[in-house]
Amino acid sequence: MEFNKLIELDRLAKASVSKYSRARELYNELLADSGKHFVGIIGPRGVGKTVVLKQLARTLPNSFYISMESFSGKMFDTLKELKEKLKIQTIFLDEVHSYDDFNKEIQSVYELLDVKVFFTSSTALAMEKSKSDLSRRLMVKYLYPFSLREYIEFKTDEQIPELRLDTFLNAEISPKMLRYGEHFYPYLKGGLMPFALEEPDVIPLLKNILNTVIHKDIPRISTNIDVAELAVIEKLVKFISLSSVDGINYSSVAKNLGITKYKAEQYISLLQQAFILQVVLPEGRNVLREPKVLLSLPYRLLYHEFDFVIGGLREDFVVQTCQALGEKIAYLKSVTGSKTPDFMLLDRDVVLEVGGKGKGRTQFKGVEADRKIILADAYSENSFDKKPLFVLGLVTK
Repeated sequence: MEFNKLIELDRLAKASVSKYSRARELYNELLADSGKHFVGIIGPRGVGKTVVLKQLARTLPNSFYISMESFSGKMFDTLKELKEKLKIQTIFLDEVHSYDDFNKEIQSVYELLDVKVFFTSSTALAMEKSKSDLSRRLMVKYLYPFSLREYIEFKTDEQIPELRLDTFLNAEISPKMLRYGEHFYPYLKGGLMPFALEEPDVIPLLKNILNTVIHKDIPRISTNIDVAELAVIEKLVKFISLSSVDGINYSSVAKNLGITKYKAEQYISLLQQAFILQVVLPEGRNVLREPKVLLSLPYRLLYHEFDFVIGGLREDFVVQTCQALGEKIAYLKSVTGSKTPDFMLLDRDVVLEVGGKGKGRTQFKGVEADRKIILADAYSENSFDKKPLFVLGLVTK
C-alpha cells in the first residue's frame, strides 16, 4: 500500500475516535502495559476492538494504526519503513487474521525491529497460532461484549457500586442494586454490543457479522473447509437458535443436519473460536461426555422473537457472564429423566438453577454442593438462595 495513503488512513483513524468520551476497561489496562512483549487482543466482531486500538493510537505518542483488512503489501517492510522514516515506536494492527503471512512476519518484527506491537483478531484459532509462534513474547488479552454493568454505565453515565462475585453468591443483594433491572431486557436484546449505543436496531448488523464470520473468517482460519460446507454451517447456527437449549450437542446436531459427528464437532469448534457459539462441558455422575452447545448473546434473536427464546437467552447470559469473569462453569447432567440444576461453578462448588420468576428448588434434590442458588428472572426475588438473574451482570472482576 502506498506509504502516504497509510499515513492518511492513520490520521483519519485517530480522528474518528475523538467523539468518544469513554473507553472500555481494557483501554486503561493496555495503556499501562509495559515491557518488550507484544500484546494480542482477541474478541468477537463488533465488541469494540478497533475503537480501543484507535483510542490507544490517538493517545500514545509516536504510534501508528493499520487495519489489516484493507492492507496490501508486505507487513514487515511497511513496519520497518514506519520505524525508520517516522520514528514510530508503537504499532497497532487490527484484525490480523486477514493477513495470510502474519504469524511468520510478526516474529521477524519482534526480532529485528525495536517497536511495540498491539494487534487484534476476531478468531481464537488465529490468536492461538500467534501465541504458539511468539511463545513467551506475546501477552493475550480478551475483549468481550459489554457486561450489563458496562452497558448501563455507558448508556447512562452512572457509576454502579462495586459488586464482587463472592458477595453476590454469599450475601443478600443490596436493594439499591435492584433498580438496575429495567436495563436487563434491552441488554439481552442487543445492548451488550457496543455498536447498539449508536445503532438501535442491532439485528441487521448481527446478520452481517455472522455472514462475515462464516464466509470470510472461517475459510481463512480453516483451510480444510470446502466452500459447500459453509451453507451447512449456516444451517447449524439456525438449528441451534431454533431448538431448546437442552439436548444440543455434537450428536443431536449431526443427526438433525445429516452430517457426521466428526463434522459437527469441527463446525461447532470453529464457531466457538469465532465467538458465535458457547460450548459447556458436563459435570456429575453418569454423564454423557458431550458438551452442551449454547449461543453467544444475542444471536438467538436472528431467528426468533425475544419472548420465544427468553429461556435460551437466560442460559446464554449466565455462561457468557461467568466466562467473562474468568469462572469455570459446567452443566449438570445425570441419568436420563432426572432433574438437575443447570450449571455448576467448579472452583466454588456452587450450583445454579436459571429460570423465570416461578422457578423453584425441586431441581436441587440429591445434589451436593456448598451452595445452591436460584437465579430468577424477577426483580423482587432477593434472598440468600434466590437472587435476581440480572444482578449477575453487575458483578465486577
